[in-house]
Amino acid sequence: MSVITGGKLKLIQAALRLITETRSLTSLGLRELAREAGLNPNTFYRHFKSLDEFGLTVLGYIAEEMKAGVRDLRQMADSSEQASRDTVAFVYHYFLANPAATTVAVRELHGPSPVLRRALESQLEASAQEMAEDIIERQLVSDVPPETIHEISRMTIRYILFRAMDYIEKPAQRETIQAETERFINRQFRGAILDGLSESSIQSLRHRLP
Repeated sequence: MSVITGGKLKLIQAALRLITETRSLTSLGLRELAREAGLNPNTFYRHFKSLDEFGLTVLGYIAEEMKAGVRDLRQMADSSEQASRDTVAFVYHYFLANPAATTVAVRELHGPSPVLRRALESQLEASAQEMAEDIIERQLVSDVPPETIHEISRMTIRYILFRAMDYIEKPAQRETIQAETERFINRQFRGAILDGLSESSIQSLRHRLP
């Protein structure tokens, strides 16, 4: 994505400041946005054709920084456990540092605009695709088929977003939520490894357990 500057950036940042627990992007008025951004209301249409286009740009702005940081961590990981631990820590810390952006993402997934819902679904799918590609390329779980890695990646992305607001709003539970998320990811992959074993191999593993 190209770097966003000037009036566009001011409008996006204004929208994120105005977002509250009960509002969506599409509920923001042009005059309200322009006033918060310190711009003339007429300048909105110099930058965006519609509120939906504005919403799409806001969602893209939110996603870009986080996706880049997460991908760097996965590509440096030496094991699936390290990848889950580092990724979960990074993403939840991002949520905490950017509560307005996180609120927008969570709300618009089920918001009133079909355009924004589809865009967010596409972004979640793209994030899952990148996660799966990195895991396969780094051979972090070499015993799991690629199609299963893609399936687990999609579940993981949605699970993390599902826990996002609790992480932000419940400080006493943050450590627990982070640990539960790591366990969720690791158990998905460990279960997938067991799925690929024969019955005799599973029985052999059981006999080795204390």
